Amino acid sequence: MKQIMSQKVSFGEKVGYSLGDCAANLVFQMMMIFQLKFYTDVFGLDGAIAGSVLLIARVADAFVDPCVGILSDRTHSRWGKYRPWVLWTALPFSVFYVLAFYNPGIEDKAMVATYATISYILLMSVYSANNTPYSSLGGVMSGDIKERTSITSIRFVASTIAQFVVQGLTLPLVNKFGTDSSGHLDNQHGWVCTIGLFAAVAFVFMIIAFLSSRERIQPPPQQEMNVKTDVKEIFSNIPWRAMFALTLFVFITLAMWGSAMSFYFQNYVDQAALYDFLNKFGLVDSTNAGGGVGYTILNSFSLIAHKQSDAYSIGFSLFNMVGALVQFFGVIFLSQYLANKFGKKSTFIVCLSLTALFTAMFYIPTGNDVGLMFVLCILKSLAYAPTVPLLWAMIGDVADHIEYVNHRRATGFCFSGVVFSLKAGLGIGGAFAGLILSGFGYISGNVALQSATAVQGIRLVASIFPAILFGVGVVALFFYPITKQFNINMQAELAARRKNINSKDEN
Repeated sequence: MKQIMSQKVSFGEKVGYSLGDCAANLVFQMMMIFQLKFYTDVFGLDGAIAGSVLLIARVADAFVDPCVGILSDRTHSRWGKYRPWVLWTALPFSVFYVLAFYNPGIEDKAMVATYATISYILLMSVYSANNTPYSSLGGVMSGDIKERTSITSIRFVASTIAQFVVQGLTLPLVNKFGTDSSGHLDNQHGWVCTIGLFAAVAFVFMIIAFLSSRERIQPPPQQEMNVKTDVKEIFSNIPWRAMFALTLFVFITLAMWGSAMSFYFQNYVDQAALYDFLNKFGLVDSTNAGGGVGYTILNSFSLIAHKQSDAYSIGFSLFNMVGALVQFFGVIFLSQYLANKFGKKSTFIVCLSLTALFTAMFYIPTGNDVGLMFVLCILKSLAYAPTVPLLWAMIGDVADHIEYVNHRRATGFCFSGVVFSLKAGLGIGGAFAGLILSGFGYISGNVALQSATAVQGIRLVASIFPAILFGVGVVALFFYPITKQFNINMQAELAARRKNINSKDEN
């Protein structure tokens, strides 16, 4: 099989490819930040039950994810191995996204929990069928170290934009779409309309990603496809095991912290103090009545507070948008620079350690210290930003390492294990958050006043607990053996092998 030798990827192709992750994050960020809150306060499920729903889906993932990886590695089409999966899954991905946030009029809580479980499993299954091949595609677009880092950096610029939109605009859009002419708020209608809008955008972006991308790295032509061998080589690979553990604990933490912060802002942050904070930035109607274009645009997205009860949705949205913007610039200006200068591993260790520190510090502010909360948000987002693209670039390096050691390549299976780890982290983190909140006495159903014990649980889940788990991720990194110099030598050896194969094919 003749391989494409040029490892350079055009900027247009990188941008087109990146839209696939923007689409995925329109779903992933919703799962991470709002799924638990939606189940408890819209579906009315107990926190422990809601957490169990998130966890049950991981059992299905244990079967789905490896199968997707195995099948994608064995796919043969004129578009390649991984590209066609992005196309095939685009429509069901969008449909199941809407269904996961739709209640077809069920009143019985047991049936609601059953519906939530089934719809969530379907969404996460098609997420695997889309995101595993999509992520694998990024690992075969180029073998050049700098190009791979550039691809993942642009990819995660796009994902950060999706993060900004989902975390910043979801609650305002729910309020906007759910409020009728009389001022009555129908949360369910607002959620369905908001998710429907995101799903339509995701579908379009996936099609563009499919049309834009190309596969340049192929398995060695003499390679025999053997599932047993793939499993043995993957699980015995030390870099892969280190990345599996790192991904698991990072996403347990992100899901726990992301889920907890919505409760933190609603139940711990003083709403009067938050309202005054918004007032300072011109986000309260009284200070901007009759304002200009900016006021009109913000108000059209329901980002202007007209009463104190609006403070939670707008304040939490502003908090998320600030974090996303800082992360956006951090990914652009820091990720590639730090990785090229110090190596991916060293950069990840330092940045994740700082992220753990700033996360723990969210326990410090009182309910009135809104400004300090935003400062910590900026510091945490800046510290975490360089790690965002590096995770997937390092997994691509792991796929190369498996080929380097075994002279066999199983990119899809390699990525499927890590995608499972990611989703397991998402489910476990959400489940932990729900179980802990329930254990501390949190009352579901959007209750206005929680007990002091419940509020204390919210504070711990938003600070100390996730910080500890970030620390476990740092420990896992010390077992990752692919240093900067090792990677340079490995890529040179792989390039020489591929060149030799091409020479033989041409002769």
